[in-house]
Amino acid sequence: MKNIPTLKLIILYFLTVLLSCSNDESSENYTPSVSPVNYNLEAFPYNTLSDYNLFEGDLQNQKPVLGVIPYKPISSLFTDYAKKKRFLWMPNNTSANFVSDYEILDFPVGTILVKTFYYNNVLPSNTTKLIETRLLIKKPSGWIFSEYVWNEDQTEAFLDNTGSTVNIEWLEEGVSKSTNYRLPSESECRTCHKIGNVPFPIGVKPQNLNSAYPYPQEGAINQLQKLIIEGYLNPVDYSNVNTVVDWKDLSKPLQLRARSYLDINCAHCHSEDSHCSYRPIRLSFHDTETSEANLGICVVPDEDVNSTLTHVISPGRSERSVLSYRMNSTEESTKMPLIGRNLVDDQAISLINDWIDELTQTCE
Repeated sequence: MKNIPTLKLIILYFLTVLLSCSNDESSENYTPSVSPVNYNLEAFPYNTLSDYNLFEGDLQNQKPVLGVIPYKPISSLFTDYAKKKRFLWMPNNTSANFVSDYEILDFPVGTILVKTFYYNNVLPSNTTKLIETRLLIKKPSGWIFSEYVWNEDQTEAFLDNTGSTVNIEWLEEGVSKSTNYRLPSESECRTCHKIGNVPFPIGVKPQNLNSAYPYPQEGAINQLQKLIIEGYLNPVDYSNVNTVVDWKDLSKPLQLRARSYLDINCAHCHSEDSHCSYRPIRLSFHDTETSEANLGICVVPDEDVNSTLTHVISPGRSERSVLSYRMNSTEESTKMPLIGRNLVDDQAISLINDWIDELTQTCE
């Protein structure tokens, strides 16, 4: 009987050691269920990009923390050849709703959309350089723009909504190019990102996201399905979404590629209640599906851009088409899009000209 207390102590000791080891093991394998993003809606926008804690490790590596999901629209807006990394994040226990194929998802308050612009093969050191990171944050009053400009050391990006320019020279497929890259002001952001006077995102529509993305852990899965899995999108059948194509995919029909290009590069201005709604064309993907007039085919221009131009799109005659002329211009008063480029996208010009030259309609 005298040994019973000793036996109890021995058993208690081993239980303590066992539990301690178990706790150590579980702590090593523990994965937090709540995103570590620094969420303070009233304090947004923060002064620096790192304040949000959207990325882990070195900020310039853009490695997203838990809950920050990368995404990529099927076709991308041309911005002087800049490459882009895109991410989205939503507060815990919130989800977006599907509205329609061609409308942005109905995001909850607190959503953050992130887009970083960068160049590879920047001269003279032939390195990668991050230029800017744009944040769209949904507050109770609506979306706000937050522009973060990267420092030369590539260690931080600082809030600056005033607008500026930076000269950059790089190699694009082995060819040296340069541009006076424009970092937009808040008012410039509003020019494209608005319906009426209400700010809105552009690319996060089901028609642009209904494609596979190579996620680091799961591999390639549909982006809409990924959002559903993460609880970021309320379950919806996306199998019949009227989806754009990658306009650079030569295996797709020419007209479908052209319509997809015009949607992502031009439709945000050439739509109802948008910046260029007074123009007689509507270039969103769903508006051009059945209407030649919305595409500008045989539409007489509403201003005299050049005396040789007869129609917005003159079938079989790209050299007489306003659309081709504006896309091929870098003049401030002539170029289209108005904002976001100083260079000509030669590949896009080739696409649009090929499409126009294959049209056979006869204009009255």
